[in-house]
Amino acid sequence: MSIARLLAVGLISSALVSCAVAEAQNSISRPRSEVGLYNFDDSESFEVFARRMQGLQREGRERGDGTIVVTGAMAESAAPPAPAPPPAAMAMEVSADASAPEQITNTQEAGVDEGAIVKDAGEYLVILRRGRIFTVRHGDSSLEPIDAANAFPPDAESPGDTWYDEMLVRGDQVIVVGYSYGDFGTEINRFRLGRDGSLTYRDTHYLRSGDYYSSSNYASRMIGDELIFYAPVYLNWSNWRSTMPALRRGGPDGEVVDLVDPNDIYVTERARRGKHVLPVAHAVTRCDLSVRELDCDATAVLGSWSRVFYVSPQAVYLWAGALDYSDEDNDGQLYRMPLDGSRPGAVPVNGSPIDQFSFTEDRQDNVLRVVLRGDDRGAGMWGSEFSSGDVGLLTVPLGAFTDGSEHLPRRALRELPSVDGWRFHNRFVGDYLLYAAASYGNEDEASFMYAAPVDGRPAQRLDLEHGVTRFDIMGADAVAIGPARDNALGFSSVSLGQSARVEDVYLLPRASEGEQRSQAFFYRPDPGSPGGLSGTLGLPVSRVRHGTGGEFLGNAAAIFFLRRDEREFAPAGQLVSREKSGVDDNCIASCVDWYGNARPIFLRDRIFALMGYEIVEGEMVNGGIREVRRARFNPPVRRASRED
Repeated sequence: MSIARLLAVGLISSALVSCAVAEAQNSISRPRSEVGLYNFDDSESFEVFARRMQGLQREGRERGDGTIVVTGAMAESAAPPAPAPPPAAMAMEVSADASAPEQITNTQEAGVDEGAIVKDAGEYLVILRRGRIFTVRHGDSSLEPIDAANAFPPDAESPGDTWYDEMLVRGDQVIVVGYSYGDFGTEINRFRLGRDGSLTYRDTHYLRSGDYYSSSNYASRMIGDELIFYAPVYLNWSNWRSTMPALRRGGPDGEVVDLVDPNDIYVTERARRGKHVLPVAHAVTRCDLSVRELDCDATAVLGSWSRVFYVSPQAVYLWAGALDYSDEDNDGQLYRMPLDGSRPGAVPVNGSPIDQFSFTEDRQDNVLRVVLRGDDRGAGMWGSEFSSGDVGLLTVPLGAFTDGSEHLPRRALRELPSVDGWRFHNRFVGDYLLYAAASYGNEDEASFMYAAPVDGRPAQRLDLEHGVTRFDIMGADAVAIGPARDNALGFSSVSLGQSARVEDVYLLPRASEGEQRSQAFFYRPDPGSPGGLSGTLGLPVSRVRHGTGGEFLGNAAAIFFLRRDEREFAPAGQLVSREKSGVDDNCIASCVDWYGNARPIFLRDRIFALMGYEIVEGEMVNGGIREVRRARFNPPVRRASRED
């Protein structure tokens, strides 16, 4: 698709298609003083709208257009009962003598934590792997496995139906997030971390949702005491009450609580006319971790299947594709869903971002910037690995998010130099957008990148000695990483001042990336280094040739450390895994490392390498890393006891 098609200009108007639509539209409203999407006045107005959706769904089946209807246990269950009164709030206990935990996860946004496979919890590292949680004590210069427990409820009947993917830690709470194919949707299990490192099961909740999995993004975020989820909820309009966002407390017989009422459900100006079936409720759920009983509420926008989302400290941004690509007047929508629960807004769009790194919210300029390609599959499952078409940079003023009918002016979209290849990598670093593309397995043949200043100055092409499979941040600069010729792995340090410049290059012989997740990389600036010009980076590496696909599930043989002194690279060496492949760990659930299994960990003045069931501590001596000690924390494990 050409870049000219990415942005439509002008307003769209159309007649209402039926009396039922007119009736529904009149009861989908917003206060005159507010700007944003329309919500439903009451249950009766939503019923009218639902009947219109049912009619369109039937028409689609008669035409054989492939409209998908959710069936199975969720669709057949009875309507959820009215929610019970919430329990009295009780403050969570936090270990008073625990050291303050450190952020060891390479997150996209400062202050927005992401679900991960390892977290610091003061005196302990907490690790999630293959359906189990492990604690390893690191306080007082120790490295000692303490406890292990299954990541699922003690009475779980079919834990193998669930993938336990992400974990967050807040105070003494360990929160494990999984997706259950055999149950209600997103599973949230909470454990209490004792002062002695023990794990005690607390409770389980389920969010009704579709599969949140993405090869690049993460389903959960945490800001302070607030746990945040984005998930698509696939609607069956014939029985919509049983497929709307809801929370279930406990197992199959647990209480089901609606998370949205009609006032929490939003549509665009065009969608409220009822011309197209809206198959998905895109739900942002916020849960308060400061009270004993998990207390959640949600906001939902009704839209299309395609989705790419990004979480800033202020809002969740969701890019959804067009509902009907055969309709020239039917655009996609970019939604802004504020985290304070206020009214969402939207703006019509075309094209698609690639993944969460295609977005950045600039609070200084009060805009959202998004890099686009002409054709993309969204970020669900493996969609972010495939894209094509021209490249553009869209700048959206935050005030432009209204009812989804007001198109941006053409000047909002800036055309950028095109790149060939369906595997596209992008990252905003400082005042620059960095991007590159190639075909999978042949990235070393596309040894260049573009650095586009966001202020409108021309994009620069930077020639490299390697291809690009990762961009990340090193202080005020950037690093480009990717395969080079002769099976080497290349690292390029890129400064981003008035112009972009490759400052130094290092090629690691006979190596490839062992992990492709953003959290697999970490750069720690040296204390007192201006702009982080000096520091150490860590990255899982493999001796398997790039292009075999192993990096998507984790195949690291070591964590490689690279020193940077005043922008000049010097290899610091590796901490190597001694794990033997094929050893039976009696895995019960989540027996594939979808989020990888290796991470570099910089914790205060110490350095660790997590690789499978091993954690190795290293020490930097004269610019080189040497092993100090290692610990294995592999099973057997016990089922966590219930909290009294």
